[in-house]
Amino acid sequence: MNTIKLTPEITKIIENLNKLHVFDGINPLDISRKGYETMAIQLGGKKEAVKMIEEFNIRNENHEIPVRIYRPNGIMNEKSPAIIYLHGGWFISGSFETHDVIVRQLANATGSVIVFVDYRLAPEHPFPAGFDDAQSATEWILNNSDSLNIDKNKIGIIGDSAGAALAVGISTRLGQQLRFQVLIYPAADNQLNTQSWKDYEDGPIINKDEGIKAWNWYLNDSKDQQNPMAIPLLIKAFKNTPPTFILLAEHDPLRDEGKQLAQNMKVSEIRVKITHYKEMVHGFMHMGAVLKENREAVLEIAAFARENLK
Repeated sequence: MNTIKLTPEITKIIENLNKLHVFDGINPLDISRKGYETMAIQLGGKKEAVKMIEEFNIRNENHEIPVRIYRPNGIMNEKSPAIIYLHGGWFISGSFETHDVIVRQLANATGSVIVFVDYRLAPEHPFPAGFDDAQSATEWILNNSDSLNIDKNKIGIIGDSAGAALAVGISTRLGQQLRFQVLIYPAADNQLNTQSWKDYEDGPIINKDEGIKAWNWYLNDSKDQQNPMAIPLLIKAFKNTPPTFILLAEHDPLRDEGKQLAQNMKVSEIRVKITHYKEMVHGFMHMGAVLKENREAVLEIAAFARENLK
């Protein structure tokens, strides 16, 4: 990793993360998952109150997909706009708890119902399990919008990191039914060979070794290594993709593949907005207790959502 100058706030965050200890981890994967939840809880900041939270399962073939619905403060009885949220975590971790703070913020800031999909994770469930869950849940929400008091014509999708990879595939297939998508530091390629990966292969926050391991767990069948629904940079045509907002962090190994994804969409004449968050690191959306940029990003996402839900 090249020598980089991190802000005092991020330096302190990294120092604290290095001291993070999970006491009841069963194995390295379990420790990683629990560590992610602990990090999100410690750094996320205060949880905003929302009007209502509902949990239920969507039946899908031989299993059920857990979802959590956040209804924002100030919401009225008429049908509401909605946003489907797909979480990050390298396809192998992430849960209701890792993103609870973020999703509450987004619900209130956007004035939209947020539907959080707890899709299946690798390595227990490699591709296409998580992608299929995310797509099935999205289709179910679209088809059952009336019973959920959601306006079917005002639905968008947000994904962060690995969840952004899922969102890109879904919007490619179902984009004509979605008003927008937001991709937060997207994981767009499994090659990990961009300049930003060379600059930040040892971090901060995420590193190349864990990235290689996660992608191999996610794509454990060699034929999936060429599947555009798994790897967004392989998508050739974005004709159904709705207006897209991509948020990138300066000190993030995923930065350059996110930039390339944006360029590929522009070639297909998709309307793309990009914001580069200077001095930020991967996962900064989880660090609202310390970083003001978290709130700035939430407000910028909300403005984009409202603009495209008119």
